[in-house]
Amino acid sequence: MSRLFGTDGVRGVANRDLTARLALDLSVAAARVLGEAGAFEGHRPVAVVGRDPRASGEFLEAAVVAGLASAGVDVLRLGVLPTPAVAYLTQSLGADLGVMLSASHNPAPDNGIKFFGRGGHKLADQIEDQIEAHLGEEWSGPTGSGVGRVRDAQGEVESYIAHLLSTLPCSLDGLRVVVDCAHGAASGVSPEAMRRAGASVVAIGASPDGLNINDGYGSTHLDALRRAVIEHGADVGIAHDGDADRCLAVTATGEAIDGDQIMAILAVELREAGRLPGDTVVATVMSNLGFKIAMREEGLNVVETTVGDRYVLEAMKSGGYAFGGEQSGHVIMLDHATTGDGLLTGLHLLATVAGRGRPLDELAKVMTRLPQVLVNVKNVDKSRAKTSAELKAAVETAEAELGDTGRVLIRPSGTEPMVRVMVEATYEEQARALAERLAEVVRSAL
Repeated sequence: MSRLFGTDGVRGVANRDLTARLALDLSVAAARVLGEAGAFEGHRPVAVVGRDPRASGEFLEAAVVAGLASAGVDVLRLGVLPTPAVAYLTQSLGADLGVMLSASHNPAPDNGIKFFGRGGHKLADQIEDQIEAHLGEEWSGPTGSGVGRVRDAQGEVESYIAHLLSTLPCSLDGLRVVVDCAHGAASGVSPEAMRRAGASVVAIGASPDGLNINDGYGSTHLDALRRAVIEHGADVGIAHDGDADRCLAVTATGEAIDGDQIMAILAVELREAGRLPGDTVVATVMSNLGFKIAMREEGLNVVETTVGDRYVLEAMKSGGYAFGGEQSGHVIMLDHATTGDGLLTGLHLLATVAGRGRPLDELAKVMTRLPQVLVNVKNVDKSRAKTSAELKAAVETAEAELGDTGRVLIRPSGTEPMVRVMVEATYEEQARALAERLAEVVRSAL
């Protein structure tokens, strides 16, 4: 059987793959595993629970809260707010467990459950495996005063906003910003934080109805943001995904700025401020070769990990580094956050523009992106991607054609039934032709 937990929690179609019963069982199992590991020893355990505005989040939240309370955990119900806010509040409130209900950039019918341990860090793989092993087991829960109590704590979002603003080196006075909230969890928080920081803000994709999350808006659909930036004469556009742990950007002329470029800009800024330990950035194998070349030219080191912000974070913690992220816009600033935070990233990118007095397109020239083509091959057996002899031979042929002028990466998705084919080359035509050729091999072989 495949592992229930993916690279970013448990995710699937709500009420089909991710049912209320599964959500309840996961919560009970998580409380049991952490309790047996001694995480609750000597005190009454407390959990914080947040969600994005998906309609299914309402019944899944009820199931999670019921499961935790039935296992003797007191619950603070945070309501709708970003994933990084749940991580921050898990830490700042001294909670033993944080739970976020979201499927990030996925469409509205999907949902997911992500757990944070004490301190606001994602649970280790082995803890997730133990939770999975305990699912559905017979268990005698507490009774009487031993059951958990539940209270609403939506006002805690104010402390998260205050935290974000406290990290900024300067105000955003004079900046005109369009922020695209993907009709998601950041719809109220991100525009408000930017306004309090001094920016003039136009918010789009900020009217969630439970069904429109990520629908034509957000970091995976930048066209609406491009149009709005140009229409309003804005200096910068900022795009979040559904749970706001990502940030991408758009220049005043509508040019997209991806996570690699954002990392390059912020890495140089952090180095100049003396806040980049080891002059090192942690990135994944998906980062553009142009990013690595730019960092080398700036005298900075790049530590490379497999895809997933959890693996970026692990490398940062083990190496004593403070900054890293992914091309997709998950950026981790470990001095201020325990996970990728799209609001924090966006605010610091805007602060760099304001502080330097230079437009975003000029700052982005710190790196030159090599042509990179990504093809997502859906509905294939991703478990065989690393063992198929036919696919391996096709990759070796493509790599021989590229030589040292590009690279090939075949990666099973950690959250969806697909295989991602990525090719970089000096010329886009070559990259696209090779990517399409390899995608056809994936379809036939898997």
